Amino acid sequence: MTAPRTIVVAGAGIGGLTASLTLAAKGFRVIVLEKAQRLEEAGAGLQLSPNASRVLIDLGLRPRLEPSVITPDAVTIMSARGQGEIVRLPLGDEARFRAGAPYWVIHRADLQTALAAQVRDHRNIELRLGWQFEEVSSTADGVSVTQRNGLSRLHEPALALVGADGIWSAVRRQLFPDAQPKFSGLIAWRGTFEADRLPAGFAARNVQLWMGGNAHLIAYPISAGRRINIVAIVAGSWNRPGWSAPGDPGEINSQFAPPHWPDQARVLIDAVQGWRRWALFTMQDGGVWNHGAAAMLGDAAHGMLPFAAQGAGMAIEDAAVLAACLGDISAPEAVPAALQRYAELRQPRVGRVQRTARLNGQIYHLAGAAALARDLTMRALGGPRLLARQRWIYDWRV
Repeated sequence: MTAPRTIVVAGAGIGGLTASLTLAAKGFRVIVLEKAQRLEEAGAGLQLSPNASRVLIDLGLRPRLEPSVITPDAVTIMSARGQGEIVRLPLGDEARFRAGAPYWVIHRADLQTALAAQVRDHRNIELRLGWQFEEVSSTADGVSVTQRNGLSRLHEPALALVGADGIWSAVRRQLFPDAQPKFSGLIAWRGTFEADRLPAGFAARNVQLWMGGNAHLIAYPISAGRRINIVAIVAGSWNRPGWSAPGDPGEINSQFAPPHWPDQARVLIDAVQGWRRWALFTMQDGGVWNHGAAAMLGDAAHGMLPFAAQGAGMAIEDAAVLAACLGDISAPEAVPAALQRYAELRQPRVGRVQRTARLNGQIYHLAGAAALARDLTMRALGGPRLLARQRWIYDWRV
């Protein structure tokens, strides 16, 4: 028999932990399976625009997050071709007033730590570290989820399974064997350095985006402003799966060498002492979502390029919509229709964000006359009008 209103979530990343909280808030008992023996979030920084921060605040996470977040004053867009600022998109209090929620930047580890603490404090959520999803099968009462820890196996009856286990999802591999990620031809390099090493003229509370031919660079504060997060995106053929391979500083330095990159950008690259890199893989536009009493969420469903700063945001949105669709369901026969509704609500929006991110990357990497036209157009539009083009993302509510 199915345990009353039990849902199993595979994966304890940002999406999986958020989903466990949104589902528990609807009265479900949630079991979170995580193959790692301890939670260690890969990556450095991330941006949480109002569509995502709103969900986290509604879950009661503001007190846990505020000591670690920064609300940037602006996104400053710079041109390697023009060697300087093109336009500034106002954030801070102005964005919070318009969208009704803040725009935050935060270290991934700080967000995961806050989510995990909230999960551990919730009496209806059980976090099982060291337990790996193995397979799922349909039953008359929902699903049976097989999980493994070394030589030990458990079969967990549940109303539903949520696959939130990342771009290389084991859940998706079973349910959608033909829907697998593809290499984008782009590689992300990341690093951090202490904020007191910032070069002169860098606004410590801004997100700075440098656009250049075939590459771009993003820098912003994390860890309550104590450190600066750097992400550099370049084209390449290295496509090893994973999130944190060592990177040779000489290789990234050569990608941002003069005369194509000005000193103001290269000084940020030089400040990083230890680089990590990961190949960017993506899922098909619109993602994959549901199969019977199982649903996908976050990168497992719709891994995307990071050029709209919405990877985490879309996973957080997924969690909120999933819980809203399941609502007060307790009858197993009602679950597949609820998950189909979840898919119908999420697929168009996520597909549009995926396409936007891909287009942004193409715009950032323009060169020559096309880059000049881009810079002139952005400057003519101005920051407020460019920011207004993001409102369809930022103003979203469940």
